[in-house]
Amino acid sequence: NVKLGNAFKLQEIDAYGKPYFALIPHLGMTYHRLICYNCVLLVTFVFLYMSFIVPKIYKERYVVILISLILGTLWRTIYVFSRAPIDRSMIGFAVCDFLIFYFSIYYKPVRLLDSMLANLVSDMDASVFLFDLDGKCIWINEPGKRLVNVEDGDFEYATDFFKDKIHDIENIPEKENIDFTIEGENEDKYYTIEKSRFEDEAGKLQGSYLVVMDVSDEKRKIEDEIYSYNHDMLTGVYTKEYLLQKVAERVEGCNRDEYYIAFLDVRDFKIVNDIFGRSFGDYALCTIADWIRQHAGRNSIYGRMGGDSFGILLTKDEVKVEVLENDLANFVIKRQDTEYHLVIHMGFCELDEDVNDVSIFFDRAHLAISAIKYEYKQHLAFYDGSMREKVRYSQEISAQLSTAIRENQIIPYLQPIVDVNGKIVGAEALARWIHPVQGFMNPGSFIPTFEENGMIVDVDKHIWEYACKILDSWKIIHPDMFNSDNISPKDFFLTDVLTDIKTFVKKYDINPRNLRIEVTETSMMSNIDGRMKMLEDFRKNNFIVEMDDFGSGYSSLNMLKDMPVDVLKIDMKFLGKTDDQEKANKIVKNIICLSDDLGIMSLTEGVETKEQFEMLKEMGCLLFQGYYFSKPLPLDEFEAMIAK
Repeated sequence: NVKLGNAFKLQEIDAYGKPYFALIPHLGMTYHRLICYNCVLLVTFVFLYMSFIVPKIYKERYVVILISLILGTLWRTIYVFSRAPIDRSMIGFAVCDFLIFYFSIYYKPVRLLDSMLANLVSDMDASVFLFDLDGKCIWINEPGKRLVNVEDGDFEYATDFFKDKIHDIENIPEKENIDFTIEGENEDKYYTIEKSRFEDEAGKLQGSYLVVMDVSDEKRKIEDEIYSYNHDMLTGVYTKEYLLQKVAERVEGCNRDEYYIAFLDVRDFKIVNDIFGRSFGDYALCTIADWIRQHAGRNSIYGRMGGDSFGILLTKDEVKVEVLENDLANFVIKRQDTEYHLVIHMGFCELDEDVNDVSIFFDRAHLAISAIKYEYKQHLAFYDGSMREKVRYSQEISAQLSTAIRENQIIPYLQPIVDVNGKIVGAEALARWIHPVQGFMNPGSFIPTFEENGMIVDVDKHIWEYACKILDSWKIIHPDMFNSDNISPKDFFLTDVLTDIKTFVKKYDINPRNLRIEVTETSMMSNIDGRMKMLEDFRKNNFIVEMDDFGSGYSSLNMLKDMPVDVLKIDMKFLGKTDDQEKANKIVKNIICLSDDLGIMSLTEGVETKEQFEMLKEMGCLLFQGYYFSKPLPLDEFEAMIAK
């Protein structure tokens, strides 16, 4: 316009008593206005169209902008055609721009939010209750209505409902869960409540709301998990860990003199599973658990301690010895056509005030059973001080064993083995402990302990090697003298017997035939095939194998036909006192004849008199051992005896 003058010109006029320049439009300005009005019409049409097609909740946004656009346009039009000296339509444009800016970017439809939030809360599984400042319920979603059983508008009952369940509803701490239960005909329902409050921007309280969640499924799931963790899955009684916990809680601070700890154990339960199958064995355990439930009083606590053992805390007045003895003596498991009499033992222990670890009481009750574990007519045993002393003593000597072996306190005593001429041809090596404080210890005071705890393996290895040392020293002076060494049943389980003994033989370079291997008949009763193979391996390596205590077991004759042994040691019990000595002698004579027919050398142990010796010689026995010849001797005394 500056160069061409095609848009407008200025005309000086007076307005309000002052000079003013009015704009006189030319063709360029007219063309410009036509384009602008067309753009305004197009935008107006768009907003008008959108006002009709958008959801009702969004119409206000488009309508407000549309009205603002129309008002601003009309205001501008009036100014243009009225030729007013001052352009006030710019104010309208500013207002219109502000409304468009606000409604386009910042405006959030209140009704839309209300509708969305209402639908969202209504669709929640949780029950929601809104309260005003006075604590009056003003709104409830659908799950909440079903919970308190109210209809629309009847919201006041909700307040009474919560007061009945929680009492002080107004003072529920915020953001803390409160639990309550609704009892049902079939099952109870469990709920948890959380309270929150509404505040305005200034922090003033506007109201509050409660969110009520149904946690029945979660609670039952947790209860089931806790139950399965604390209860034995087979029998339904407490697990060992939970039993110990509950017993500890019970005895803490109570009068312990009123209670017994009992330990129930089934003898040879493995046989039940082996013979009748696992299903019958499980049924038997469940039957035992039911028997415990039946006899246990309300103050009793019981659980399963292990595979076939149970533990019980019960009051002393519940222990009826005759009743329990009678029940256990006739404890028969019946299932369909199958019956089996279980041998069950129960040990009882009183609760000492100075013991805090309740597992010790169960150990003591279990220990009491050891006094009757081989009894079939006695089923109850009570722990006493002598048993405690036995445990203490066992622990003491077990702790000293490694030192005793290292310092050669444990040495072999040799009991002579003689031939029919009374000549010493060998010896049996028997472990003896020369204690630095207690002196000579009877083998019965430590061998059974080490047999039970498995430490007999260390003793036997020490004696095996010591016997090899002795044979090494006899290579020149007694080259044909043999030494018999015992193998404990535990050795088969806890060490490689053949490898260990072969190692000692090689180390001292001795003849394997001079180190005889002595096994008991009872040690062959389990894993018979494996034990037979091991004995055959010994013989293949030139060892002589002896069977000790022949006749003390139940399958001697049956096993003898297959057992690879070279010497049969006849059990000394056959030579003991009997009402029919003639019959006993015939048994011994026939065993000697049988062994001779099988090509097995016979050795009778326990010979105590000259008459027994002469009689056994007449029967055909070839080797003899017993106090008639000598008791077990230290090495120097044994060698002195040979020299005589």
